[in-house]
Amino acid sequence: MLVHRSTKRGVFAATIAAVAALAVSALPAQAFTPHSEIGVTANTIKLGITVPLTGSAAPGYNKVPYAMKAYFDYVNDNGGVNGRKISLVIKDDAYSPILAKSVTNDLILKDKVFALVGTLGTANNEATTKFVNDKGVPRLFVNTGYSGFANAKKYPSTYALFPSYYMEAKVMGSFLAEKYAGHKVALLYQDDDFGLDALAGFGQAGTSFVAKIPYASGSQVDPTVIGKWITSIVASGADTVVVFGVSTATAAALGGAYKAGLAGKIQWILGSVGADPTTIKTLAPTALPLLNGAIAASFLPSASDANDEYVKQFAEINAKYNKGATLDNNVLVGMNAGMLTVQALRAAGTNLTRAKLMAAIESQGSKFASAGFAPLGWSKTSHVGYNGYWFGKLGADGSQTPLDGAGKYVLYTTDSSSGAVAKATIARPAMPAKGLPTN
Repeated sequence: MLVHRSTKRGVFAATIAAVAALAVSALPAQAFTPHSEIGVTANTIKLGITVPLTGSAAPGYNKVPYAMKAYFDYVNDNGGVNGRKISLVIKDDAYSPILAKSVTNDLILKDKVFALVGTLGTANNEATTKFVNDKGVPRLFVNTGYSGFANAKKYPSTYALFPSYYMEAKVMGSFLAEKYAGHKVALLYQDDDFGLDALAGFGQAGTSFVAKIPYASGSQVDPTVIGKWITSIVASGADTVVVFGVSTATAAALGGAYKAGLAGKIQWILGSVGADPTTIKTLAPTALPLLNGAIAASFLPSASDANDEYVKQFAEINAKYNKGATLDNNVLVGMNAGMLTVQALRAAGTNLTRAKLMAAIESQGSKFASAGFAPLGWSKTSHVGYNGYWFGKLGADGSQTPLDGAGKYVLYTTDSSSGAVAKATIARPAMPAKGLPTN
């Protein structure tokens, strides 16, 4: 019997369809959920972070990802985010831009994370920007104050969180003019985009220094380099020194100054990045006489302020989920970023996509609850985070107390341009009940 050619084609097509149907039935149901975005399943959301776990900048900053993970674990134990649990893949970049590129590629291509969160360092984030942009990966709440990252056109998927170093320098310049007029002030700063951003801000503020002392990132581990800092400070006749560097550089400067017999002879003013007292006193215990009485800038409440509702709640979570870690500035940074991330994921809805996540931050993020004292500035045209700082006096025990007394925070706000510095009223959303956002 002859079979018509078209009939043969029909039989063949039916056979292929049947085989395909069998193959489909053999695949897990999860493969056909509407949640097909990279890094998202019906039950999980995979995030990634790069941070110096080793190397010259590791002390202090290596606490950030584990504090963030502790907060995520707490949320997971309380239902997760719209029924999904968050996993955090942590990669060590040793504060090296070259290594940061490599491990970021791994996070995106091999680990297939949905988004990056809290990636640390100006140079490291700059080094990975092109790849992040090309892949359209959301890079949330970067752990750097470089002003450029707030540019939504140049960094379309990157969201700043910290006030910029430009803002901080302007605020610090205003503070110096108000409190230290007539003093001889020297500046020690990290010689890359981190420090250069600050130099521009000090320039805008009209701050004059009797000496500007740059240091290359990582060189703070060299005793001869530290010796040159101290020699330059002494030669300048400075009675006040601003340190705009990482915590290891701050510890090195204070330790070197103590060794040189400068205890009690200089007022130290520390930028927010390098002012974690827990880290400093661990790295340079001999420098405690200089740490005691130093002044530092911050945008989060003091980690020693047990009356602050955010500090109190984060302390409870930290004690249970991050055992062994002292609640300090770096732990607060990690937990605060974790809380913001949970709110962003919730706001993006149940059918989670990268595009929806970024749209949610731009439309709703300015109203998210957070520990920061200044408002968040995210919108469709701006990826600016916080915009203000307060100043507190450090104690040898690691405490930081507002200059006007415990709990009396005076917030200075400004922008990353020519806007004025102003004292602002603190107004932030209340801590969600039990630290669990319901937005």
